Amino acid sequence: MSIDYGNLCSVILKQCFGETVQLVGDCLFAANARSLGNIVKSTNLTRREVSTALGILIKYQLVTFQANDVNPFMAEYSLKRDEILYILRYSRYVHLIQTKYGSVGAAIAEELLYSGSQTASNTLLKCLSNNEINEKVETIRDTFVQMIRDNYLIKLPMLVPTESGEPELVPKLHIEDYDLFNPPEIDLAMLAKVQARTVQASQLRDAAVFWQLNFKRFHQDFRDQCMISAVERKLGSSAAECFKYILKQMYERTDPWQRQCSNPFTVVEVKQVVEKNSSNLDLIRHLDQYVALLADDSLHFIRKIGEMGGGQYVVDLAPAFESLALACIENVITERFGSKASRIFRVVRMKKYIEQEDLQKEAMVPAKEAKLLSYNLFQEQFVQIKTIRKAGGGGTGPAKAFYLFYLKYKQIAKMLLDICFKALYNDITRSNYEKNEHKRLIEKSQKLDSIVATMKERGESLEYIAEILETLTPPEREILDKVKNRIKTLSKAELSLDDTIFLLQMYLYHSAQVSVAPATKK
Repeated sequence: MSIDYGNLCSVILKQCFGETVQLVGDCLFAANARSLGNIVKSTNLTRREVSTALGILIKYQLVTFQANDVNPFMAEYSLKRDEILYILRYSRYVHLIQTKYGSVGAAIAEELLYSGSQTASNTLLKCLSNNEINEKVETIRDTFVQMIRDNYLIKLPMLVPTESGEPELVPKLHIEDYDLFNPPEIDLAMLAKVQARTVQASQLRDAAVFWQLNFKRFHQDFRDQCMISAVERKLGSSAAECFKYILKQMYERTDPWQRQCSNPFTVVEVKQVVEKNSSNLDLIRHLDQYVALLADDSLHFIRKIGEMGGGQYVVDLAPAFESLALACIENVITERFGSKASRIFRVVRMKKYIEQEDLQKEAMVPAKEAKLLSYNLFQEQFVQIKTIRKAGGGGTGPAKAFYLFYLKYKQIAKMLLDICFKALYNDITRSNYEKNEHKRLIEKSQKLDSIVATMKERGESLEYIAEILETLTPPEREILDKVKNRIKTLSKAELSLDDTIFLLQMYLYHSAQVSVAPATKK
């Protein structure tokens, strides 16, 4: 992990949990695993403070622990570095759930996100006490169970009992794969008694079974939407809808994360799904043509593998995200160096290896300008240079070798990721600075808005309300408007950066999966 990512994780932990948790998180980020004593010594915090911070991080599934290999009675703690970034996506997770399950689903997601992990019964009780949710407990329970069946909620590992029955110094947690999405037993009668405070919550059947959001399932939806949006922008809405049903067919027989290439499917299978679920007559009538269009397109989202029965197709995620990542890289180059530099990058990409003289001819850029732009791209590590010695040449001068431009896709993606991490860190830091610098004015405005809302509910006169609003002077209002616009702009930049980070991470993940996949005979 890079220094920029470490700084980003540090500022996220401080923003969400405070300075003590930030110090413990920074200590764990710098090592693969540390013991409690080691963390206390490194952070200069008390043992109690470190224990509390670790408890918070474990509750939010940001830290794991296991017994030390040498000393099995001592626990070692490790930080889940990748999952710290998920905190910035909490609003996106809630929005996705709201679009699928409505306000009840959004309330369940919010409760699980902001509590880290929770039992099903406690989550239902929290939702029942929410004044904005006016639903029966049966409706909330059914929504919770449906979210489990759709894999948006996942059961956490449970404590493994010892043979003697006595608790171990380092607890062991385990859960079988088949039990991850097994719905809990929720006793509504007991729940009503807990709500009436006649029974303790610890007496409920699921008091020891905790749940959290299944981030992989959300990222699967984000990944699908990323590809569907790309198809829609290039080929139209009907082609995008066709690809959506292809993905749906893919997940019925292919693991979404373990396989880079889906199991084969036919047009007939996709047609059955489309006719059952879609009302798009144009898509139903010309489905064969849309599938062929997707297979022939340069995005390479699907490819044909056979000719029997109209041919079979597979969804290939690695080349799909390579195309999207390279398009993102080209956009970055265009923004930083101009359209001619982007053209040079595309030429190098198409030719694989190319000399400087051929590059300026293929890109149709003047020689002087082509040299300057290619040098800038090389200096910023967007292109690389490979040196090939001429046969029989013993010297080291320019005339004794060929210099070829080429690309290292993964290296460029990792470099852009670091830039995004640094930009996101600066964005959050600046936003926090603006909020702290104008904290008094923001609090005054919020308090004033609350008073005005209460006055409107009471039916106070407009003149009296206007008089109250005048307590915020014109200069203060002007400053407040500028601060709000600035924070809003920074929030939009944060969302845009997170989209770019997600795209590049998906590309690196799928390309890594391809590199470790076993070779197959042709």
